[in-house]
Amino acid sequence: MTNIGDFNQGHGAETIGLRNLKAVHWNLEAPRLYEESLRRGEAELARGGALVATTGSHTGRSPKDKFVVRDETTEDQIWWENNGAITRAQFDTLFSDFLAHAEGREVFAQDLHGGADPCHRVKARVFTELAWHSLFIRNLLIRPERETLGDYVPELTIIDLPSFQAEPHRHGCRSKTVIAIDFTRKIVLIGGSAYAGEMKKSVFTYLNYMLPKVGVMPMHCSANAALDEAGDSALFFGLSGTGKTTLSNDSSRMLLGDDEHGWSKDGIFNFEGGCYAKTIRLSRNAEPEIYATTERFGTVMENVVIDPLTRVPDFDDASLTENTRCAYPLDFIANASITGRAAHPKNIVMLTCDAFGVMPPIARLTGAEAMYHFLSGYTAKVAGTERGLTGPEATFSTCFGAPFMPRHPSVYGNLLRDLIAEHAVDCWLVNTGWTGGGVGTGRRMPIRVTRRLLAAALDGSLSQVEFRRDPYFGFHVPVSVPGVEQHVLSPVQTWNNKVAFAETATRLVGMFRDNFKRFEAHVDADVRAAEPIQSVAA
Repeated sequence: MTNIGDFNQGHGAETIGLRNLKAVHWNLEAPRLYEESLRRGEAELARGGALVATTGSHTGRSPKDKFVVRDETTEDQIWWENNGAITRAQFDTLFSDFLAHAEGREVFAQDLHGGADPCHRVKARVFTELAWHSLFIRNLLIRPERETLGDYVPELTIIDLPSFQAEPHRHGCRSKTVIAIDFTRKIVLIGGSAYAGEMKKSVFTYLNYMLPKVGVMPMHCSANAALDEAGDSALFFGLSGTGKTTLSNDSSRMLLGDDEHGWSKDGIFNFEGGCYAKTIRLSRNAEPEIYATTERFGTVMENVVIDPLTRVPDFDDASLTENTRCAYPLDFIANASITGRAAHPKNIVMLTCDAFGVMPPIARLTGAEAMYHFLSGYTAKVAGTERGLTGPEATFSTCFGAPFMPRHPSVYGNLLRDLIAEHAVDCWLVNTGWTGGGVGTGRRMPIRVTRRLLAAALDGSLSQVEFRRDPYFGFHVPVSVPGVEQHVLSPVQTWNNKVAFAETATRLVGMFRDNFKRFEAHVDADVRAAEPIQSVAA
């Protein structure tokens, strides 16, 4: 076996069991990974310098193909209702077959960190068979200084082999695709999918399992802070497509990160060293910071269609998927935080993409209401973020990230509620979905409205306006906000058919209440009382 690179020559691939490899490429940086990707025909160059790769049939995550080893350590720790289980023997067979499949191949290894707080980070070693995957994960996780890699010892190992095909009867999975996690031995195996997002979400899942044990809240959220670093930070919870990346990229504030953070006794910290932004219908005018990254060397674009002659990306082309993405290091954003850390937040924003078009553009939440909506996690899945999803679909994804939550939602909900109370955080529910009707009838909430309302929330002026109590959901909605048309703040006024609005809102209220029944035994009475009203007058 030939080892290529400067570090870990003697204590790397063999330690985890990889053997008889053609080569291991250790900690290559972007130029070498570009060369390898292009030489192998894995990717193309776009005008401006971004690397463009396609992922085949997997253009989003495969949550139903994700499994956790069920053993004596995890038996009482994992939320098995939400997480698929495989036995120790099945994982051992899968692991052995992974190692055999890798023999004779070249692999790429990256030694990285998950977590900007040294007290709560994980050292993650990632082996990939695709060079562009190695660049992707290098962009997305935190890159240690090269001089520190000589004594790097991983705490988590990920082996990513898209060409591996799982056998359900042999490996205990359901298809040829598998994402298997052994929390006890701290190993993740990813096979049968070239969708690079599975790697980063595996690190997130691992931290979601480990951090609550030490009192740290892991969160599926983006975060930013005031430029003067005076402690005015904000969290933006939400599933893919709700606006976490777009809304946290604000030139008037400092970006901490766009997707995954932790909240400890010392403040908030990013899990990642890069961003993974959706690019479908990306506009230079509407999102200039993100657009600029697509014209830079080092950015990886995923499933973005480019002109075969000019190599210019067509961000309006969804022929491969709606879930087109770009992955870039955080320092590609001019106002990004250098440390990835900030003080305790003053505001929490829960983003929901309301497919029914009956929720207001913003509402103020009490602590109990915040926990209710955090555990509910109402939104609409956006086409392309998961396999088989072709259009928006209303869903409840608890903690705004159920696929990544190994523990019971009440563990995360109680942690969040205690932190909100301790630090007197203002909480808001923001609808980035539809207004004037549901999908197919209404329109998406104008981003200028969302940005104006968020600016007022973060600068404190929104707390000073008059509020009304929503007759369906019970939370408080501003009556008027300078710079925002008053009728937009009252969803019923945006509908032509007021009877249809009442019927739709009442139906959604029922969905909330039915969904929350599974959490009622795990929360206090004030949280149960925060549920929407059962019936109201039309």
